[in-house]
Amino acid sequence: MSQKIKKIAVLTSGGDSPGMNAAIRSVVRTCAYHTIECVGVYRGYEGLMEGDFKQLDARSVRGIINKGGTILKSARSKGFRTKEGRKQAHKRLMDAGVGGLVVIGGDGSFTGALIFNQEFGFPVMGIPGTIDNDIFGTSHTLGFDTALNTVVDAIDKIRDTASSHNRLFFIEVMGRDVGHIALNVGIAGGAEEILIPEEDLGLDRLVESLNKSRKSGKSSSIVVVAEGDKIGKNIFELKDYVDENMEDYDVRVSVLGHMQRGGAPSCFDRVLASRMGVKAVESMLNGQTNYMVGLLDNKMELTPLDNAIKGKTKINLELLRVSDIMST
Repeated sequence: MSQKIKKIAVLTSGGDSPGMNAAIRSVVRTCAYHTIECVGVYRGYEGLMEGDFKQLDARSVRGIINKGGTILKSARSKGFRTKEGRKQAHKRLMDAGVGGLVVIGGDGSFTGALIFNQEFGFPVMGIPGTIDNDIFGTSHTLGFDTALNTVVDAIDKIRDTASSHNRLFFIEVMGRDVGHIALNVGIAGGAEEILIPEEDLGLDRLVESLNKSRKSGKSSSIVVVAEGDKIGKNIFELKDYVDENMEDYDVRVSVLGHMQRGGAPSCFDRVLASRMGVKAVESMLNGQTNYMVGLLDNKMELTPLDNAIKGKTKINLELLRVSDIMST
């Protein structure tokens, strides 16, 4: 294994997700295994520009694999979007003797990393960390599995009260551009309808479907709505429409919000993060840079960063069919 790089930096950027700490731990310990120095960059690209670095070793990341969020913090950085800001960040890395950068985040974070590499030829690697699972080149992003479990647990609790009071609940979950969370938790939570950006059900068809459920003997219903769904302007407009067109239903809205990002990562996300960290560091030491590490067919694979950014994930059509059958 070639080891021209003697020091690697790691940062987290964009929205946090469960599993980021496990990925940081994996990067640090893989560096230690290969006798490579590792520094943590606080507050993402903002800290990169300011040189907010801290030396990390195998012991400094103990006890974090089970923690949600990110110990390195995360921040949006307007400065890094400018050439001058990126130039400043490059100087900080050079002054610190850093030879490679691992970025844990989403497509926005990867875009910054790719531009940084193109301008300065600086080696970068990406680890996908976002609960939305909207990154091309991996079947699972860090935090997706944990978010699913968090949401399903919430839906189970809401169904208890829905059944007790013969209510219809609209439950909004994260998914601004994609419906991966909504589709999976809708099936797992036994939802009567699932509204996602990729499929326009339409208000009239939604009411028709709910009426059909009512006539079949269902006294309560759960409708899972991805926040990016285009049927209504927002979930409260959906509620108002159903209130006006279905007198028999007592309608409630529950917006789960940022609770979906929190909590201890699942076993799956902890293992995934550990595998991704090892793959990212060892690939970089082998001279492979400007890639994103991803899980494909249960194997760690590399996808060029520009492909990961430009590529689009697709909704699982089989799950759509399963959803239709299960809501009968």
